Amino acid sequence: MRASSRSTTPSSGSRKKKITPIRYPQLHQLLTKGLQATAELWPPLERAYCFLDQAKAILANEAQDSGQHIRERYLAHLARMRDDLATLGSLAEACEHFCHITENFAAGLFHCYDSKGLPRTNNDLEQCFGVARVHERRATGRRGAIPGVVVRGSVRVMAAVKSSEQVFSVEELRPRDDQRWKDLRRQ
Repeated sequence: MRASSRSTTPSSGSRKKKITPIRYPQLHQLLTKGLQATAELWPPLERAYCFLDQAKAILANEAQDSGQHIRERYLAHLARMRDDLATLGSLAEACEHFCHITENFAAGLFHCYDSKGLPRTNNDLEQCFGVARVHERRATGRRGAIPGVVVRGSVRVMAAVKSSEQVFSVEELRPRDDQRWKDLRRQ
């Protein structure tokens, strides 16, 4: 095996400056002073994180409850958050905004618990679309969208998503000679 051509010893021109470490008593004093100055900010922050952790646990749905049950539990949790806004100090306005926006979108937030395979988060949904994008790029070699995606994009996305769940036979993929196909061929 050949030895590397690079030298492992530092050259005289690349010496690092020697940094003197901060003494531990000074560091301890700085941290103590900082914690004392921000002491009143910590309890509301801990309370807000507690509320968010409880909300996350409800949405995780480990008990596999129905969408309606999750919705009822989550909206009850939001009501408890609103009741305890006074304990959140300067974070009360942000939590009130969180509750308000969540209630505005509540009608569409919980369908994913009743529909198997429906992505729960934007990241999951983006991954579904990414599958279609990767297949399109592999098939065409193009990085950007091709005209076919613009015309038949929704069909191609659905085909990519469903094909990852189920293997289709040639007969299932072959277009049928029904009236729609005959009309399309005549045009």
